[in-house]
Formats: sequence, C-alpha cells, structure tokens
Amino acid sequence: MPMPWTYRHASREFRAFLDDVKELMSLESDNMAYTAVDAVFQVFRRRLTAQQGLDFASVLPSIPRAIFVKDWIVENPPTPFTDRTTMTAEAKKVRVHHNLTPDNAIEATAWALRRSLDQRDLDRVLERIGPDAQSFWHVEVTNPDELAQRIV
Repeated sequence: MPMPWTYRHASREFRAFLDDVKELMSLESDNMAYTAVDAVFQVFRRRLTAQQGLDFASVLPSIPRAIFVKDWIVENPPTPFTDRTTMTAEAKKVRVHHNLTPDNAIEATAWALRRSLDQRDLDRVLERIGPDAQSFWHVEVTNPDELAQRIV
C-alpha cells in the first residue's frame, strides 16, 4: 500500500490550511491561528464520544488530526452542543492569556477545514454524529467553488 497522501504532503497541506485560517480570522501569526484552531477543535471534541471523535479525526488532514486529538481526555462525558455564540466564547477561554481568537473562529476554521479535505468524507462522518455536528461545521457560501479542495 502506498503512503497516504496526507502523510507525504503534511507540511504543504497544513501550510495552506493555516494560511486560510489566518486570512479569514485576520490574524498575523501562525501561533495565533494555531491557538484559534486548537480552541475550536477542543470545543467541538468536548461534545463527542471517543468513537465519534476518532471518526471525525480520521477524515482530517494529518496535522489537524494530531491537533484535534492532542491532550484529549476521553473519559470526560460529552457536553451538550449550544449556540455558536456560546461555543465561540468557550473557544476564547482556551489559553486565555495567549488567545486572540476572533468572533468568526468557528466559521473560519470550518471554511478552512472544508478546503483542506474531501468534503464528502467530512459530511458522511458529521451525518453519523448528528445534526448538531453538521451545524457546527456548516459554512454558508454563495459560490460552492469557494470551498473547493485547495491541495489535491
């Protein structure tokens, strides 16, 4: 079996993802973008069972996958989904003294993530997790080509 594409091109894939995040969130550094993405991932995974989280992670590019599972304590019971404003406020509390996460953090991360993977795989997993997960990663666009996979 050949090496998966996402492993062979992990740096290139992550660079494109991070550049999208920085641009959409109007952040200046990779560190700021990483903190925002990590916070969004933590907010989402708090609402998942371990199996749901692993299913979600399995469709992510390799570096976002590693960020998603890092330091996850799977014994904690899932927290209920809430509205996006509340979940964004929760993301802003992650590493609060080093966090410049903007109000559009969830939308921007979702947009960048969708451009970095096969959306059919993501949508299949989100459908199995449920409507709240689908809503969390939903992106409203006028032109679907905006979400075309960036690195193929």
